[in-house]
Amino acid sequence: MTMPDDVLAYNRDLIATFRADGGAAMGDRPLLLLTTRGRRSGEPRTSPMMYARDGERLFVVASNAGATEDPQWYRNLLADPAVTVELPGETLAARATPLSGEDYEQQWARITEQYAFFIEHQHRAGGRRIPIVELHRA
Repeated sequence: MTMPDDVLAYNRDLIATFRADGGAAMGDRPLLLLTTRGRRSGEPRTSPMMYARDGERLFVVASNAGATEDPQWYRNLLADPAVTVELPGETLAARATPLSGEDYEQQWARITEQYAFFIEHQHRAGGRRIPIVELHRA
């Protein structure tokens, strides 16, 4: 996927479309809306993103399209892990937990097998290890 010139406008449109049609997808990539609380402003911040499932487990990947810095939504959930997740037909309160250790390695292998573009994101990210976050129903 090529990044649009105006990412904020693109995201606003994607959020509006998701909410209007009950859960748009990005082609073959499942989409959810993640709302975090701004770590400085305290305001709700909603980000559309793809997700991966492993059974009942739900994950998002903080790749930031391979940028060398973590995305703002990830920084926000580190400060306050209470988040809201909008899935097609369902909105839930959740707790965000970054993976580590063997669980991280297993999920990274599983996710990159299905979505190989994350490997390229990791190469572009330089020394930054791309976080994987589990979203637990609260």
